[in-house]
Amino acid sequence: MTSIEMIAAARARLQGHIRRTPLLSSPFFDEMAGRRVFVKAECLQHTGSFKFRGGWSALSGLGPQVRSRGVIAFSSGNHAQGVALAAKRHDVPSVIIMPADAPRLKIENTRAFGADVVLYDREKEDRDAIGARLSEERDLTLIKPFDDPLVIAGQGTTGLEIAAQADEEGIRAAEVLVPCGGGGLSAGIALALEAHAPHFTLRTCEPEHFDDTARSLRSGTTTRNAAISGSICDAILTPEPGKLTFPILKRLAAAGIAVTDEEALRAMALAFKRLKIVVEPGGAVALAAALFHGKALESDTVIAVASGGNVDTAVFSMALERFG
Repeated sequence: MTSIEMIAAARARLQGHIRRTPLLSSPFFDEMAGRRVFVKAECLQHTGSFKFRGGWSALSGLGPQVRSRGVIAFSSGNHAQGVALAAKRHDVPSVIIMPADAPRLKIENTRAFGADVVLYDREKEDRDAIGARLSEERDLTLIKPFDDPLVIAGQGTTGLEIAAQADEEGIRAAEVLVPCGGGGLSAGIALALEAHAPHFTLRTCEPEHFDDTARSLRSGTTTRNAAISGSICDAILTPEPGKLTFPILKRLAAAGIAVTDEEALRAMALAFKRLKIVVEPGGAVALAAALFHGKALESDTVIAVASGGNVDTAVFSMALERFG
């Protein structure tokens, strides 16, 4: 089980290898939301998302002999790139299993980081089965996208930065809105905030109809999504919350928020226009919740994590054409 001590250890291993991403603000967002809005720009992290934190944490946490044999991961793109770059910088091989319909940019970037990319059909094939088979055949260590204690610890370093940056801004209480797929980032941040910003409240943010975590939090038990595809927010489409992440969120997270694809696209356009950052649809759901779901919020200050910026040109252009 991931602990605050593991997150602190991950921070030490990540020191000098990750970026301390900025906490941004815009008077326009404050006026629009009717409260102070800050954006934690993890889209500016190495590989364009927070996933590099977890990838580096997991690779650096392996024993040298195990690490040297190589690693394998499955991902729609951001975890893939995070693990691939971490493996490259550790000079070890990586195999990344990706859905064939993942954004082309993410597939190309993962290959550019030196990974052997294996594509699969997410509607017909089981990525876990493919991963298990290749792990055994090639003697590789599997790094899961969220249900891995070292990965959760790495993502939790985002929460340590949020707590420190909020203190620098004089923020004493806030709701922290986090894009949520399997829950690794949310769970890691929740643990960090529990220890270093206990007056903060974490809320998960998901696409409408794919809000398995929000529904699971309401029911108190793990709930699956009816579909596994069908939203533009590809980066955070998972069947259900993680086995390791959900108990943490059940204990520490407040009610989740679901946003529409249109709201995510509008938030992307606004982030570019007002903050000059590029955010992908799944990475924009927390900002969308901050700007368009104010009735669900209770604090006069919110911190929205912009978790990733790896968006295809066509999707980004569509967001700007509709809402720019």
